Amino acid sequence: MTTIPRSADPAADTLARLAYHAWRIRRFALRMGEVQGQGYVGQALGWADVLAVAYCHAMNVTPDNPEAEDRDRFLLSHGHYAIALYAALIEAGVIPESELDTYGSDDSRLPMSGMATYTPGMEISGGSLGQGLAIGVGMAMALQMKGSPRWVFNSMSDGELDEGSTWEAALSAAHHKLSNLVALVDLNRQQADGNSHEILEFEPLVDKWQAFGWHVQRVDGNDLPAVLAAFDAAMALAEAKPRVILFDTLMGKGVDFLESREKNHFIRVEPDEWQAAIAVLDANYDQGAH
Repeated sequence: MTTIPRSADPAADTLARLAYHAWRIRRFALRMGEVQGQGYVGQALGWADVLAVAYCHAMNVTPDNPEAEDRDRFLLSHGHYAIALYAALIEAGVIPESELDTYGSDDSRLPMSGMATYTPGMEISGGSLGQGLAIGVGMAMALQMKGSPRWVFNSMSDGELDEGSTWEAALSAAHHKLSNLVALVDLNRQQADGNSHEILEFEPLVDKWQAFGWHVQRVDGNDLPAVLAAFDAAMALAEAKPRVILFDTLMGKGVDFLESREKNHFIRVEPDEWQAAIAVLDANYDQGAH
């Protein structure tokens, strides 16, 4: 199936459209992974539903002018997720699909870690974890001062919850009542050195964020209706406070043999497995398992 199913139900059509975009984002990520034979593909597969809702529903994206003043800002604080964001930017029309095969190559606009100086639509250069939320606070404050209706979304990993700078920024956002700031946290429970909870326990997260003055939601990040509802609720909130959505996700989502891997933080697979992964992804989408 390569088209979006249609029905007489607008809500069902919206979900079908977003499932289609999420499938394509996953597919683009796998194709880029195949170019280099490795990459942070597990995160891209797990985060694709969130990216689909962000870029194809919630945000004002300006593909013809990625630096337009009336755009919403999406900050990739976890710069190693660049392959995931490139896939979303391709799907949103910011980057042409023809550049996909240049991923990670010399002189490519798609380096393996997020670099704002290279890539259209990449708002910040990520890499040193825990910096994005602080930058987002500054951007959100500036937009409010200018009377802009635009939003700032900060995409971040659960590993960044180990960083003191994250919690300093969280305090600052609440203090300044930044109602145009939304933090999106990927709780995939994996870091480079092991299970996130074993590296540094951060639960209970809902209680912590609430205590810091944020409006908090926690949902299954691979349940598309729940992701959609969470974005809509965050953006409709009347309270003058920042919003955070905690997404529990599954690394490798959509490809069974990647989902079941014990370690998915950085994926290396055999050359023939990339096409096998795409075939599984396509079959799952065709069967409605999305």
